[in-house]
Amino acid sequence: MRRLACLLLLFCCTLARAELPETDWLELMPPEDRKALEEMPDISHDTPEADGTFGQQGGLKQQDKNLPAVMYSTKTVAAFNGKKIHIGGYPVPLESDAKGRSTLFFLVPYPGACIHVPPPPPNQIVLVRYPEGIQLDDIYAPIWVDGTLKVEQVSNDLADAAYAMDAGSVRLVEEGDL
Repeated sequence: MRRLACLLLLFCCTLARAELPETDWLELMPPEDRKALEEMPDISHDTPEADGTFGQQGGLKQQDKNLPAVMYSTKTVAAFNGKKIHIGGYPVPLESDAKGRSTLFFLVPYPGACIHVPPPPPNQIVLVRYPEGIQLDDIYAPIWVDGTLKVEQVSNDLADAAYAMDAGSVRLVEEGDL
């Protein structure tokens, strides 16, 4: 009986520590946006903004209003509102604490999204609130974020996001994750 109780306790602890399944970025887009994105022609990155202006006002916002509508889409997937997710991406730091740890950042699906044009559409940008903070020495280093996703329109001088998340944990992707 004692052995059974120990095994049950071990099993429950393992389940409690298990990570959520990974959420794919394209799942955050409604089907019609995914289809429009797949059918979109190539976009030229040969513009003055390609030199990297993410730190300037409007740096992540779409500057060229001649792009297909999907590149400005704030359409979301309602089923994700209030859902706990595990998602990987790249940080664009916005605010730090006194120790230099990022406590507020945008999470984007690909590296360099903050310095190449065009940036991801708002439904492919998540504002992450993480009061505990994480040391981000390299914005090209991928991270995992776990937390409760909300459908929440966020707009600031840098970018527009269609989702926000109160993160429970944030960590760098490690070799063993791949």
